Amino acid sequence: MLADEVGLGKTIEAGLILHHRLHIGLSERILVIVPESLLHQWLVEMLRRFNLRFSLFDESRCQEYEGENPFQSEQLVLSSLDFFQQNSHRKEQAMQVDWDIVVVDEAHHLQWNQQAPGESYLFIEQLAENSAGLILLTATPEQLGKETHFAQLRLLDADRFYNFDLFLEEQREFEPIAHLAEKIVKQAALNVADEKQLLKLVDQKLCADFLLNFADKALRQEVLDQLIDRHGTGRILFRNSRHMVQGFPQREFYAYPLEDAQEGQDSIYLRWLVRQLKALDKVQVLLICKHAETVLSLHRQLCDKFAIKAAAFHDGMSILERDRAAAYFADQDAQVQILLCSEIGSEGRNFQFVHHLILLDLPENPDLLQQRIGRLDRIGQKHIIQIHVPYIVGSKQHSLCRWYSEGLRLFQANSNAASEVYRIQKQALEQVCLSEQQYGLDELVSSGRTLMQKVEEQMRQSRDVLLELNSCRQDVAGKLMASIEKNSQPQILWRYMEELFECFGVDSEYHSEDCVILHAGQLQRVSHFPGLPEDGVTVTVNRDMALAREDMQYLTWEHPMLVAAMDLVLSGNVGNAAISVIKHEQLTAGQYLLECLFLVECSAPLHLQLSRFLPATPIRILVDQKQQDLTVQFAHNELPEVAEKIETDQITAFISSEHKNINAMIASAEQKAETNMQDIISLAQTEMLAVLAREIRRLDALSQVNPAIKPEEIAALQEHAIASHGFIKGAKLRLDAVRFIISS
Repeated sequence: MLADEVGLGKTIEAGLILHHRLHIGLSERILVIVPESLLHQWLVEMLRRFNLRFSLFDESRCQEYEGENPFQSEQLVLSSLDFFQQNSHRKEQAMQVDWDIVVVDEAHHLQWNQQAPGESYLFIEQLAENSAGLILLTATPEQLGKETHFAQLRLLDADRFYNFDLFLEEQREFEPIAHLAEKIVKQAALNVADEKQLLKLVDQKLCADFLLNFADKALRQEVLDQLIDRHGTGRILFRNSRHMVQGFPQREFYAYPLEDAQEGQDSIYLRWLVRQLKALDKVQVLLICKHAETVLSLHRQLCDKFAIKAAAFHDGMSILERDRAAAYFADQDAQVQILLCSEIGSEGRNFQFVHHLILLDLPENPDLLQQRIGRLDRIGQKHIIQIHVPYIVGSKQHSLCRWYSEGLRLFQANSNAASEVYRIQKQALEQVCLSEQQYGLDELVSSGRTLMQKVEEQMRQSRDVLLELNSCRQDVAGKLMASIEKNSQPQILWRYMEELFECFGVDSEYHSEDCVILHAGQLQRVSHFPGLPEDGVTVTVNRDMALAREDMQYLTWEHPMLVAAMDLVLSGNVGNAAISVIKHEQLTAGQYLLECLFLVECSAPLHLQLSRFLPATPIRILVDQKQQDLTVQFAHNELPEVAEKIETDQITAFISSEHKNINAMIASAEQKAETNMQDIISLAQTEMLAVLAREIRRLDALSQVNPAIKPEEIAALQEHAIASHGFIKGAKLRLDAVRFIISS
């Protein structure tokens, strides 16, 4: 369960999980179920961020597969919960498919109580029972209420969370542990009761050392690590909060009261907008309103009447049209000052290079307001976000502006409490907005402010510090980020891609720095180069460029184009055999050698993940015509080809005359590679047993203090180790490539 606060990227986190599992082969068939309004956002996010091409399934799409199960036709399926509710026979078809993972967004909307679970909840429950994995994206536990939170956990592990009353009792027992963890985090003094409790929760020696050296950072972290591991709920639930993640920008809020006039509201807002854009003097601005019609009207008038460069971005446009609009706005040379967005049109888009936000048609639901601001208020935003809200005095926009700014203070900072306050005040808010005289507005604002303080305090009291610490472990994240940056090596990647393009006849045309346009060349060696459309594609290896220009594809080592191109190389005969003429001072003219490249391959079920211990490992062997091993004496890059023309007929005749000795050389090289392979297998076995034995011991210790650890988990891990040992032991050697070398 991913239960982050609003705006922290639950969709991106889910995408990371799906992408990783698909990339390493642990998952193949995935169903994502979201509210109708989020279909487009998910489609765009999965495609733009992870190159995952989901197929959108609705009733019209399903009707194309008359007489067969439509959900069997695609591997990655995206559909809405509303669609399944309206077409019950599609539920049955979806449940007949063996999904590797089912993802449910906005899962807190699934209704459940002990007497009468809702139909949608029962549907997801049945899907979960028939699927290998389930990911729920939901509001934070503080927002859900305990019964709804229990219902979500029950979907993830019905054996563990089977009784609501027992769950409540466990929660009460856990609260003192959370409070103790919070004290340790804040370095607050522990009383005698705290010390006795800590002694029961962590290793005795560690507890004693920590109490004697309370200021020691390493000991404090070790104590927290044990508390998280033994008593936290992070094995099933992750929740990030802004105060833990940090790195978010500050905000400044500006309200602009406008007097009503005979010319109408649209004209009043237009005149204000033109003045504001001129005052900002070409600084880029994002404007979000509710309807596409407003976007089109403003766009037409700004461009035609006032000669202001503007781009339109709304839900009536195709994905390609939106990409072009976003790219036009992001292009600094185009000097577009404002991007006009509708509510739905801006979903899932990243405009963090802008720091001025104008809001029209304020939504009544605070979650929608926070999503609007979230287009700019993201990690990586380098500027203070300046929020501009114009309103006509006495209008609905005026009432909402005051409620949000003075009551909920959402223009100043995000808050999880806003949803609960909205639920409580919804009826009163609607009445105030309908009143032309704004009756009850002052009371609404005042009571909203009081409610926000009360709900936020309740949430603070119920915070699970261990869960937060486990969800956002800065030390682990920092090491992972450093590893990613070290391995990404964009310039090395680009040099490799250039060699691939040259090898397969793909033309590359300079576009701009770090960017090229790829086209199918006239001499292309394959009928279709992977990921290359007929009209070409613009690609970049520059991450910052890709973030600003969503019309460009961002090439990484796991990009589908690169992965498929590597498969072309590995599955074909490119480079499998070569002849080289070399010169080397330690080799005599006429001497010949054989350079063999073998692969150690371990064929095993993907769920064992043995590539962690024994990936496809190359073994290079270099032998001379007397079958002497020269691998150590001469590295591959010490034997470069010389620029001499090879006489094909002469070389062919020579190889034919020496074929018996060459076969003997290959056999000798294979024998030497077999010896090397046994050392590689031995190291892999040692590493695998060390890792899995450590995890088995850890789970065994955890099971003594944490009932969430089941004996079945430990037994499964033991079987995992036994199976892994057998598959690693059975690894095979394969000759992958050979180079015949002649010294001149």
